[in-house]
Amino acid sequence: MDNDARRKAEREGRWAEFAAGLILTFKGFRVIERRYRSPVGEIDIIALRRWPFETERPLIVFAEVKKRRSEDEAAESLSSRQQKRIERAAGAFLAANPPLNGADMRFDVFVAGRGFWPRHIKNAWQPG
Repeated sequence: MDNDARRKAEREGRWAEFAAGLILTFKGFRVIERRYRSPVGEIDIIALRRWPFETERPLIVFAEVKKRRSEDEAAESLSSRQQKRIERAAGAFLAANPPLNGADMRFDVFVAGRGFWPRHIKNAWQPG
């Protein structure tokens, strides 16, 4: 891949991440981290939804954003190895943020093809 193609792919990926954050915001979440990096992995978006009632726990979403030529290619590009790295990074994030340890959590994926808004796949996998 030449430099122009690489820059274009980076721009498109950043746009998909921005759009995914916007989608989560519209769904009542607050994006608390973008491109979170730890020694064990990285997470594209970390978002939190605090419920209005004290009887329910907050929900934290660890989201991966995949942008490819098609949604199918994007969905197929998330390997089990990447999932494990995201899970380890989520553990590092929670260890560094003890007040969030009691929150419910899930792992979501946003997949985007060319020219389309990302599609939100909730609870895309269960940590193993």
